[in-house]
Amino acid sequence: KGSAVASDAFFPFPDGLMEAAAAGASCVIQPGGSMRDDEVIAAADEAGLAMVFTGMRHFRH
Repeated sequence: KGSAVASDAFFPFPDGLMEAAAAGASCVIQPGGSMRDDEVIAAADEAGLAMVFTGMRHFRH
């Protein structure tokens, strides 16, 4: 409970956030940039998760 989730990739769908919230996360840090950012933001708000968009990715393919 009260953990933070950090990702170097955006969340393309809200399901990952919902799993994090169910596991007790209270905040998420991610770069953003998904075509579905609006859905992900709405899901985070609904779950009571604070979310920060960094706007930066360090991982490259």
